[in-house]
This record gives sequence, structure tokens and C-alpha cells, in this order.
Amino acid sequence: MIDANTKEIVALGRRKRASARVRIKPGTGVFTVNGRPVDEYLARETLVQLAELPLVTAGLKESTDVRALCTGGGLAGQAGALSMGIARALVEQDEELRATLRSKGLLTRDAREVERKKYGQPGARKRFQFSKR
Repeated sequence: MIDANTKEIVALGRRKRASARVRIKPGTGVFTVNGRPVDEYLARETLVQLAELPLVTAGLKESTDVRALCTGGGLAGQAGALSMGIARALVEQDEELRATLRSKGLLTRDAREVERKKYGQPGARKRFQFSKR
């Protein structure tokens, strides 16, 4: 979807409990998340690389500005949500990138979430130690 006021392409990405509203536009490669530079916000280099993967794959890292708002989850989930949101926005900008991004798995929603804890157990699957006597 294109924002009528700012002429930015808007997309949504989700991973675990995190969601990211991503806005991209042609520019100089500025990448901000919640008003802070991406490397400062995500803190770990591997998470920054994960978030930037669609831009690197498309070869648009230096020529696209990214503005994102992340909510929910932790940093790893937010990095995954950013990656998916950027990939969706790039496909909306240029449909020819779909095959490239799809082959890297960047357009597929990772639906894995934490399984809930069950009563009578210490976790989702783990059981308390069994005692015969």
C-alpha cells in the first residue's frame, strides 16, 4: 500500500509475537527502527544482518530509506518481522523481486510460536519426575 501523504510504500511483517510496520522510499540507505538507527536498536550484528537481508538480496541497501515501528516480542522476533515487512514492501515496489525474495524464504511467514505451559507440568512438554514409590 502506498501512503498518499508521504509517498512511502507501507507493509506489515510479523514473527513470533512481534510485528513491524515498515515504510520504504528511494533515498540514501537510512534505516531507522522506532526512531533509532537499526544497529543501535537491534544491538546484535546478526540481528541487523537478518533485518537487512531483503535489501541486500535485492541490491537496494544503499538506495532505499527504511522507517519502521516495531512492537511486541523480543529483539529476535522484531528482526524477523522487519525482514518480512521489508521484503513485502520491496515486492510491492517492484514485482520482479518476488522470485528472488521467495527463493531466499523472505516472503514466508514463520508461524512458530511458543507453546503454552500446561497445568500439572513445569513447562509445555516437560513432566515432573515420576516416582514409582
